[in-house]
Amino acid sequence: MTALVQHELGPFTVDDWHALPAREDGTRLELIEGYWLVTPPPSGQHQWTESEILGLLKSALQAAGRTDLYALGGIGVEISTTYRTAVIPDFIILDTPPIGTSFDPSHVLLVGEIWSPGNSSSEQRQKFDSFARAGVPFFWSVAQDGRGPTELVAYRLERGYYIPELTAKAGEGSVSITASPVPVELDVAALRV
Repeated sequence: MTALVQHELGPFTVDDWHALPAREDGTRLELIEGYWLVTPPPSGQHQWTESEILGLLKSALQAAGRTDLYALGGIGVEISTTYRTAVIPDFIILDTPPIGTSFDPSHVLLVGEIWSPGNSSSEQRQKFDSFARAGVPFFWSVAQDGRGPTELVAYRLERGYYIPELTAKAGEGSVSITASPVPVELDVAALRV
């Protein structure tokens, strides 16, 4: 479950987000339109899914010879200072070496969110819209239950909006996802615990 934390001194800025110390309890603090969004530490199945997807992305990048791209998880993306939004997606592909703690969205080619049952639909919509507005070319949305992923929807940005290109469900077997900087072979059922 996530919580939107409003403070009487808000709205806050991306600079305020950068000024915060690291969170020792494993929670993630994101900034959505000037207000803090606190997310509890990811569950074991969430971490497993993230790790498996990152492994698949890294393998696909390596197979394609794309040593100029980097797949990683849990890193900050400064969506917009105007909209006061900075988030920590579950996984991304960067076109710049991963040096630092956060990146401008112009360097993010793919972003992915693994939604826990506690994530609200408004939080999902805000992040989805924020990444589209920032111009991130590809977005992967992963729905899960208590055992891990049940569905992955891969989107491609067209004219400022995400268009679903592929929906893969657990039990349907392996699919090739082309809504990505390089094609990725993935079986949603294999990501489950």
